Amino acid sequence: MLTLSIIVPVYNVEAYLPKCLDSVIDPALGDYEIVCVDDGSSDSSPQILAEYQARYPQLIKVISTVNSGVGAASNTGLEHAAGEFVTFLDSDDYYAPHAVPEMLEACHREYDITIFDFSNVSESGRLINTTRGCNRSEGSFTLEEYPQLLFEMPSKANKIFRHTLFTDHSVTFPAHVWFEDYRTTPKLYIHAGKIRYLSRIWYNYLQRSSSITHGTNAAKNLEIIAASEDLVSYYRDAGLYEKYQNELDYTVYYNALLTTTDRVNLIDPGSAVQGQLLDWFLENFPDYRQNPYFRSMGSKYKLLHFLIAHRQYRALHLLLNANNILKGK
Repeated sequence: MLTLSIIVPVYNVEAYLPKCLDSVIDPALGDYEIVCVDDGSSDSSPQILAEYQARYPQLIKVISTVNSGVGAASNTGLEHAAGEFVTFLDSDDYYAPHAVPEMLEACHREYDITIFDFSNVSESGRLINTTRGCNRSEGSFTLEEYPQLLFEMPSKANKIFRHTLFTDHSVTFPAHVWFEDYRTTPKLYIHAGKIRYLSRIWYNYLQRSSSITHGTNAAKNLEIIAASEDLVSYYRDAGLYEKYQNELDYTVYYNALLTTTDRVNLIDPGSAVQGQLLDWFLENFPDYRQNPYFRSMGSKYKLLHFLIAHRQYRALHLLLNANNILKGK
């Protein structure tokens, strides 16, 4: 068995795919593979994949599927992966130099999940900022020891997973939806033994205007409701909701209300989606103000919450735009 499978879902990324693949190819290394899943691309991405596979047949697998979204493509990659560990690389992103050998060294049988850092970069390659993968010092822990893990970014891209976390517990990514990582990664924490955080910047996350966080489809953001309900239900079914209720409820608050309302507001401050998100949250989490994490929020989040709770969406829009200007966005 190989140590690591790097799964790369691919869909219409001809302009970015060569840089992505070049960042993961190291013929001098053994013990890893690149599993590329073409999700029904209609541009030249399939031809690019074929060319790279012909050059590196011992390293690259290519699987072609009908278009079903990044979640389904990730599942297909998992089905074909031969590695004891797996990680995921979006096909418009790319790894830092020397990332692959360091990631191979990080694949240790003592740990079920390894979390690492990433950089946000512009399309010109300019570094925007770096983001910690975990808000604690380096070292190992479990979900029970660090329940605030549920607050960390749920992206699958800055994590290395033991392959059997998915297969032994029938955890899969949902197809044809947004927020597939939010619906999936936190479920794996239940089944993981030791989790490790390494302060290493291995991943370059390309900030594209067409990404979810920059998209213009406000209504699509309502999928965060189903995603939140799915996550909470999973913990309920596992008999762990009460144990992690404060963390789960605050995670839903932060992701489904605060962050998603801000995103929708930047698209359209008059969107009815904002009120729908608030109404759903108030109906399902009426006692949220008693949550210790909500009560200890910083002043910035409290101001955002005040505007959202009082449906002051125009004022929220002005504030968010001013903040983006200050950040140079």
